[in-house]
Amino acid sequence: MKNILKSTIAILSVLVAFTSCNNLAKSGSKSGALASNVAEKVYVAPGEYDSHYAFISGGYSGNLTVYGLPSGRMFKEIPVFSQFATSGYGYSEETKPMLNTSHGFIPWGDSHHPDISQTNGEIDGRFIFINENNTPRIAKIDLKTFETTEIIEVPNSAGNHSSSFVTENTEYVVAGTRFSVPIPQRDMPIKDYKGNFKGALSFISVAPETGNMDIKFQILMPGFNYDLSHPGRGKSHGWFFFTTYNTEEASTLLEVNASQNDKDFIAAVNWKKIEEYVNNGGGTMMPAEYAHNVYDEHTHTATSTMKKEVRVVNPIDVPGAVYFLPTPKSPHGCDVDPSGEYIVGNGKLSANLTVHSFTKMLDAIENEKFDGEAYGIPILNFEDVLAGSVEQPGLGPLHTEFDGQGNAYTTFFISSEVVKWKLGTWEVIDRKPTYYSVGHLTIPGGNSRKPQGKYMFAMNKITKDRYLPTGPEMEHSAQLYDISGDKMELLLDFPTHGEPHYAAAMEASLIKERSQKIYNLEDNKHPYAAFSDDDTKVVREGNEVHIYMTTIRSHFSPDNIEGVKVGDKVYFHVTNLEQDFDVPHGFAVLGQNTSELLIMPGQTKTSVWEPTKVGVWPFYCTDFCSALHQEMQGYIRVSPASASTPMKWSLGEDIE
Repeated sequence: MKNILKSTIAILSVLVAFTSCNNLAKSGSKSGALASNVAEKVYVAPGEYDSHYAFISGGYSGNLTVYGLPSGRMFKEIPVFSQFATSGYGYSEETKPMLNTSHGFIPWGDSHHPDISQTNGEIDGRFIFINENNTPRIAKIDLKTFETTEIIEVPNSAGNHSSSFVTENTEYVVAGTRFSVPIPQRDMPIKDYKGNFKGALSFISVAPETGNMDIKFQILMPGFNYDLSHPGRGKSHGWFFFTTYNTEEASTLLEVNASQNDKDFIAAVNWKKIEEYVNNGGGTMMPAEYAHNVYDEHTHTATSTMKKEVRVVNPIDVPGAVYFLPTPKSPHGCDVDPSGEYIVGNGKLSANLTVHSFTKMLDAIENEKFDGEAYGIPILNFEDVLAGSVEQPGLGPLHTEFDGQGNAYTTFFISSEVVKWKLGTWEVIDRKPTYYSVGHLTIPGGNSRKPQGKYMFAMNKITKDRYLPTGPEMEHSAQLYDISGDKMELLLDFPTHGEPHYAAAMEASLIKERSQKIYNLEDNKHPYAAFSDDDTKVVREGNEVHIYMTTIRSHFSPDNIEGVKVGDKVYFHVTNLEQDFDVPHGFAVLGQNTSELLIMPGQTKTSVWEPTKVGVWPFYCTDFCSALHQEMQGYIRVSPASASTPMKWSLGEDIE
């Protein structure tokens, strides 16, 4: 074992040395951005708009960030799986249920892979879905409001990495488990992993009109690690492809023990066949506890429902539904070209880049060209499904996207570069360095039938010397390339927040005109909403105090409140009466131990305050809203718990 460890360390040392030398050599070149004045290509004049939106995952921030391309300007951080004090998401009473799980209230997440809804294989800009890796969940963000409107927990899963990826008509969002686990969970020795752990592939249905999600079925696969996936498209519509590693089913020191087999697998799943099986009553209902959290945009309130069962399918009960395609060891990305013919398996430890053929796969299945089986699932012959190989394109291939012109672009983590190559001929056309240790790359629409070309951006894990130093750690880096010509041209570096993994991007025209500007007051069905100053009131219910409050430039109503006592639980229900675009109001009170609120025009939000000290405490607007923003304040008097101070409130006059 010591010799194995020494060999592994030696190999890694050589690769690191290669990377460092490679990048030092490249940094001295005068290619790419240094070859010409590219500033005008990324310049967006004041008052002008970017041509594209980019939605970049925040990794361990748990959120999703919105950037413009080509400027690289960050427009918004959308809170999804993590509390977000800027807006009060996960702190307000209305949004706390969004972070509920079967493990309790989980106030953070690890978001990896966003994917945009599609119609007929083309991105449509309605919704964006994103996964949470640590406590397995899938979220839906409505691109009218850029708000998280639904989160569903994924049971029988662990390490929800192989998600979220949508089928061609957004029939399903698909989530595969990175870590196989006992299903159902139970106390058992870890050494008994092999043959006893399972990997769940979850197919979450999406309602065509509303986008509402529900787990339709889970396929209980052998206990491998399921890394990334993509749907078939065009001729391969109805199939889904997942890379797997650790086909050795090792449970310790995976860097060595999960790299023993010459090849791992791509799991090809005919979801149409399994869907038909399920629709006819197939599968088994299994007890499973998982949360389904939905935000109602009329009541401005989320609810959390705990589900109790899920339908599971054993793949060997559906002959012809699942096959294994051998692919070079330790694959990461699994990418399908716009035609649906080519499936790229990015084997991290392979010298070549392997491409599989869907047509050859169907022929091999029909003619039973099998090379054994794994847990009853047929393994196809490698040569019979091979479309071709890109010979020695770089070191450490990870992810591939497509430009719709017959070209593919692959990131190489170890040699820190993006390589452009030709589908069908497998020749390398161009290569450009990234700085440093690139992970994913994104082309707008690059994982759909109709890529939107022009730009590609790479997301790098290490930033080193690209920006002003900020201590031992720096924000991660994205690099924007122009891919409209034969050669890629580096245009821009821009920092990204958290640890971005994948991103999704599209032309701005798909969203811009549909973007919601305000919440109409007449549609506000919040039970504690107040629609004018005359509706404001303060109501005591035992030791709970409910304050029906309004806010408008530049006052709160009421702005003076008395009768609250130490030990009370005070609910500030604040309605923003503005009906003008981009005029939110904030709310905070001294001693508040949650966060401030940011209330959009026409919206109602609730903050809970539990006073612990006698006194007169101010509250104020936290969002600069007008010339008289500083005057937008009020006071709340807190009396001793035994006091008989009457409940009173006022606006514009003294409390008598």
